[in-house]
Amino acid sequence: MSLEANALEILGFDNTLLPVGDLPEAVAFYERVGLPVKFRLDEAGIALLGVGKETPGLLLRTEDGFGHRPPSWPAARLWLEVPDARAVARSLSAAGITPLDPPFSTSTGYVVEIADPWGNVLGFTDYLKRPELARS
Repeated sequence: MSLEANALEILGFDNTLLPVGDLPEAVAFYERVGLPVKFRLDEAGIALLGVGKETPGLLLRTEDGFGHRPPSWPAARLWLEVPDARAVARSLSAAGITPLDPPFSTSTGYVVEIADPWGNVLGFTDYLKRPELARS
């Protein structure tokens, strides 16, 4: 059985939630990555990080007993568009954040991925090979 035609109208993304074991540690990690804190509610165990000019963001949510772990393979990945992924890789390395692999080529540009201490994988991708598809 499928949904009635037009019953589900996707309007866009809302927040993306990432589980973390320690909110202050997670906020510090993501600030080093370069994602600004839009708001933080320690008593609720959440912090919202800004992602570009869009209203939705990256929501960090504390999960009890969730310790450090390497990313599972294959892990879900969230890729964020950047002007130059290879430049981001250099900046991340300078900030002490080791990419999972060197930047790799895609059909549209390049991607560099990192994992936070809880195994959440974020990628930074550009459209250098297909600039007509990039955000302006």
